[in-house]
Amino acid sequence: MTLPDWLPELKDKEILRADFIAGLTVALILIPQSMAYAQLAGLPAYYGLYASLLPTMIAAFFGSSRQLATGPVAMVSLMTAAALEPLATAGSEAFVGYAVLLALMVGIFQLVLGMFRLGVLLNFLSHPVILGFVNAAAIIIGTSQLGKIFGVTAVKGEYHYVFVINTIGAAMESTHWPTLCMAILAFGIMIGVRRFKPRLPAVLIAVITTTILAWLFGFEKHITVKTDQISNQKIRTALMYDVLEARRITNLQEKYIEAQKDHAAKAEDIGDDSATLMTERQGLEQIKFQLDQLNERAGSYHKELFNTPLYAIGEDEAMQFFTRSDIGGQDETAEETGLFDQPWFITSYSSGVVGLQTGGKVIGEVPRGLPGFSMPKFEWSAIMHLIGATITIALIGFMEAISIAKAMAAKTRQSLSADRELIGQGMSNIVGSMFQAYPVSGSFSRSAVNFNARAVTGFSSVISALIVGFTLLLLTPLLYYLPQATLAAVIIMAVAGLVSIKPAIHAWQANRHDGIVVAVTFLFTLAFAPELEMGIILGMLLSLVLLLFRIMKPRVAFPPHLPHLFPEDALEAGIIDDGRIVRMRLDGSLVFANVAFFEEQLQKLLASTPQLKVLIIDAVSIPEVDASGDQMLRDYYRRLTESGIHVLFSRVKKPIMAMFKRSHMHEDIGEECFHRNPVNAFKHAWAMILEDEDVEATEEVEDIEVVEEVETTQAVEATQEPEDTNEPDGTHESTR
Repeated sequence: MTLPDWLPELKDKEILRADFIAGLTVALILIPQSMAYAQLAGLPAYYGLYASLLPTMIAAFFGSSRQLATGPVAMVSLMTAAALEPLATAGSEAFVGYAVLLALMVGIFQLVLGMFRLGVLLNFLSHPVILGFVNAAAIIIGTSQLGKIFGVTAVKGEYHYVFVINTIGAAMESTHWPTLCMAILAFGIMIGVRRFKPRLPAVLIAVITTTILAWLFGFEKHITVKTDQISNQKIRTALMYDVLEARRITNLQEKYIEAQKDHAAKAEDIGDDSATLMTERQGLEQIKFQLDQLNERAGSYHKELFNTPLYAIGEDEAMQFFTRSDIGGQDETAEETGLFDQPWFITSYSSGVVGLQTGGKVIGEVPRGLPGFSMPKFEWSAIMHLIGATITIALIGFMEAISIAKAMAAKTRQSLSADRELIGQGMSNIVGSMFQAYPVSGSFSRSAVNFNARAVTGFSSVISALIVGFTLLLLTPLLYYLPQATLAAVIIMAVAGLVSIKPAIHAWQANRHDGIVVAVTFLFTLAFAPELEMGIILGMLLSLVLLLFRIMKPRVAFPPHLPHLFPEDALEAGIIDDGRIVRMRLDGSLVFANVAFFEEQLQKLLASTPQLKVLIIDAVSIPEVDASGDQMLRDYYRRLTESGIHVLFSRVKKPIMAMFKRSHMHEDIGEECFHRNPVNAFKHAWAMILEDEDVEATEEVEDIEVVEEVETTQAVEATQEPEDTNEPDGTHESTR
């Protein structure tokens, strides 16, 4: 690995100043955006800041693009959440561990692709597949934020559309109006600033405004109450059970750690191959499996408990908290008095004291300080589960990065290496995973901001990373009151531009097959969400099937004859319209997949053109001929010549001609049958017809002479008198 080529350019103060301004501008967008994307990935918001630190800097050093801004992006965040959802509860410690492991796996895969120059694998992701997937993913991302916009929680179903339906139902029933108003305000600020003052950081202005308002007006309210103030007995029991489960998990974790240490010590003394140690290793695996099961069950139970709304009756110390079913969901008096308008949610429980929160949701406490070094924990079962997601995230993420990098390189006329960019993205994910970052990629929006801010080198990304680090060290307390609704609005605004209808219509107009691929990928991605890779896989398979179909049935054309291709005497003889010469053109490769189709077209031609004398195969549109195509041409050349039909080849490409020479087809058929110039091919064809007509005329003359000779002989014989075989009269008489 070499140092980036832009380092010497930083000696120029103008370049340094431009990069500093661009880096600052990007950072003002990156900080709130990264926190929003982290929550989209199912992680605490501050993990977005961790993913914006070292990965941003590393990608700038190892990649080839100077303006590409790497960090958390919506698409990769969504795919991360979808991949990890079956493994652990979102936001839990296990979930974070799997996200970090996934970043390492994605990085290694991208690094290997770049080092071995295997970027060609990206060709399997055709533009129609990407187009359909991106449109569907943008809709999935946007709708996943509806609960935060309306301030409601909904039950997740097996598929994403079930969650959307449940969220809409919950919003119609119990929208939290302050949350909705905060979201509308955030939308209004971002849309207004982008329209009237596009150079200002719209996202940052929305974040600062809504955070200040949330702090001033008590958007979120916290209180602590005693356990006996919770009237529902099941809730009180569940709280105690939740504490017991947490203690049980802690004890089991300590037991597992001690067993690991003991196992490692014994392995050094008696060797790792000991039968005793193998038995202990199996016991460790059982403890680990039990711990994972316990974490998953307890996490799901904890989430359900802490998302159960409670409603307060009374004031101050006399307040009692009930569930909706305790009060009676159909109680008209309760509905009219607005009792259900302010739900409370449990946030903590310890020693008989319950923490409750009401109002809109905010980010809350963000740990101060930089992320520490920590290697991802390897777990074989999780690795096997994440292999498919690794490939999908690595390829989709890189496609997003390289697309914007190519667009910027075309404008700046700077060199861009896809393989080196793969290495840069891979290194950013690998290093990031060692500092608690989840998978990252190049960002469309932030790269565009970086480019428009006139960034010259990758040093602008270094500046952005340093500002993120400064925020983590000193400014995290200011983020406490940042509303979740604002982050949801930021996400929706970011992905709104990804929904593109015109390119899909253009794909349909350009090629019906491409339009079908876009539609199928789009619909199946929506239908199978959160299993997003299913839409991509089906789209890829359909693309390959349709490609094979096009290869199997390429276009076969019979171009009309142009007068300038023929000699004057041929035109006078009416050769253009009499069908004695036919030119046949195949628009595609002649390979094993379509040999039978080409033969079928030849048979139809022979059946429909009985007067055919010369067939000219125009090979100008044939880029490839394999062994099956070569053998078919040989066979048909022999059959047609035996039937009295001549075959000529016109405009054969040099690589194919070289293959014909290697296979000896060139000499077997005859060099005179191959013509680079179509005019020569048609002159040769006309000469063949004249030659055949001369031969036929000669044969007719010979046939006429033979017939005349036979007729003359017969006439002479007819004029001669036959011999008299009887004796003369006189002779008879004398004899008598």
